[in-house]
Amino acid sequence: MQTMYQLFYSPGACSMAVHIILEQVGAEFELFAVSVADRDTQREPYLSINPKGRVPALRIPGEARILTELPAILRYLASRYPEHALGQAGDPLLEARITEWLAWLSGWVHSVGYGLIWRPERFDPDPRHAAALGAQGNRIVEAANQDIERALADTPTWSVGERFSIVDPFLLVLYRWGSSIGLSMRARYPAWTRHAQLTLQRPAVQRAMAREGLSLPAEV
Repeated sequence: MQTMYQLFYSPGACSMAVHIILEQVGAEFELFAVSVADRDTQREPYLSINPKGRVPALRIPGEARILTELPAILRYLASRYPEHALGQAGDPLLEARITEWLAWLSGWVHSVGYGLIWRPERFDPDPRHAAALGAQGNRIVEAANQDIERALADTPTWSVGERFSIVDPFLLVLYRWGSSIGLSMRARYPAWTRHAQLTLQRPAVQRAMAREGLSLPAEV
């Protein structure tokens, strides 16, 4: 009988945000690595676990149906552990701001921007169009990064209000991704770099990244 959460993740993927939040709230959980790079998410046995073929996926004790989609999992954990105030509960505007961030980061920056760069075949199966699609993805990501930089420049600490929230670890994931596609994040995005440094100071973040074998770019 399952007695703890089971997180299906790929190192450095958006699932890292869920991993960080599980560490932050002190939940008991098991990790199951599924390599996105090796396309393990696109074949059995993972497709029997999550037919969508994506990470993260969270198996909840006592719940027959697995929970998928990053914003949904983050929202669930914030509501499940309200004492940590990760979802800004009680302030309707801040709750809406969190939803605004998660919808945009997940639905546009991640799925469209980085999707065009790393998975152009999702948009057009013709390999002759991959380079053009990747270039468009880079334009989308760089424009989004500028928007993120402006938003973080307007706040002294975290992305929403004055508390660490479920948005902040996702921003750290995207910061690492920016570096991975060759962007000089520190030079171009000082406010975002400050945010990444602040996020990295949290013990929960350090534990999650260590368990995934990850580090921030050396320049941070």
